[in-house]
Amino acid sequence: MSILFLRAVVTAAALLPYLATAAPLSLEAALQFAAQRSETTRAARASALSATETAQASAQLPDPTLRIGVDNLPATGTDRFHTARDSMTMKRIGISQEWLSADKRAARRAAADASVGREAVLTQAAAADTRRQTALAYVDAFYAGESLKLAKLMAHHAHEELEASRARLSSAVGSSQDVLALTGAKGVSDDETADILQQQGAARVAFQRWVGMLPDDLLPPGAFALPAEDAYVAAHPTVVAMQRDVEVATRTAAVTASNRKPNWTWEVAYGQRTGYSDMVSVGVSIPLPLAPGERQDRDTAAKLALVEKAEADLAEATRAAIAEFRSLRNDAERLEQRIDRYRAGVVVPASQRTAAAVAGYRSNQGNLIALFEARHAEVEAQRKLLTLQRDLARTQVQLTFRPLTVEVAQ
Repeated sequence: MSILFLRAVVTAAALLPYLATAAPLSLEAALQFAAQRSETTRAARASALSATETAQASAQLPDPTLRIGVDNLPATGTDRFHTARDSMTMKRIGISQEWLSADKRAARRAAADASVGREAVLTQAAAADTRRQTALAYVDAFYAGESLKLAKLMAHHAHEELEASRARLSSAVGSSQDVLALTGAKGVSDDETADILQQQGAARVAFQRWVGMLPDDLLPPGAFALPAEDAYVAAHPTVVAMQRDVEVATRTAAVTASNRKPNWTWEVAYGQRTGYSDMVSVGVSIPLPLAPGERQDRDTAAKLALVEKAEADLAEATRAAIAEFRSLRNDAERLEQRIDRYRAGVVVPASQRTAAAVAGYRSNQGNLIALFEARHAEVEAQRKLLTLQRDLARTQVQLTFRPLTVEVAQ
């Protein structure tokens, strides 16, 4: 049974209560479903596992080498290619082992562990990005649904008022101009509804891409816990990944610097001769760094330059994260102020205008056109308010779900 099949079964079991009861889906539940079915996160986990397995082997000594041979084998004469006729011929078997000092092995293990840490950060970054993208898709789908409700309400008002104007025209009370005007208004409302349906369809497809389902209804996203600037920057995925890059580059430079001291190789061999005593050979091979300043030192300098590059990239990433936070925070504050002003300065007066138009129409002091325009203005105000609220929610999602968790950042 494949892992993909098992994961699909688990996800389907988690979705079953929502599919069976058609209960509204919450943002937190959507995030859980997206995390369970994220292939990006699974790929990052596999990469982290690969780095962990590599780290386990990094501190081991190289495999020993088995050496088998024949020394002084006659190549001419009557004894040629015979291994047992000449006393100088010796059959040899031995083993050699390259030796790495404990310091070198520790340096290699530290470099491998640094790579494991970086892969762990990338795994958490993939999970955080999945949550962020899911939350953005959730916000878009939710507000598209709310906007569609308003569009349908406007289409319903247009239909009611058109029918009323036709009835008034048939009773010689209304005018044909009102009927034509309301007929055009109904057509505009129907087109607006179709446009929002199209937008909602795109938003639902994007949401299904992350969650794997299309619920009938979504709960409001709710309030978001916005981080402070220091916490946002310290846990920013790019900043944390760059910090691991600096550590990896530093550890790699230490491994390269340790290569200035060559690795010794020892060898033990046993030789068998015909008619004479067998022999044992013991030897040590020691590389001679004839020009370390032109080879080993330059390799080390190259790695140290990469450390400097990683540190510069980290500094730049930190600046970018600070600017990103301040921009998003400024957008959130401005949007909150705009929402408050728009609600008080536009939505409330539009609602009062509609109430006045309804009262005027009921008392035969107003016409259907004025009533329709008032209702249309109120719905448009509410739709604009929804747009502002959606933009605010998207900004808050960026602030909330962009950083990694505190544990990973440390």
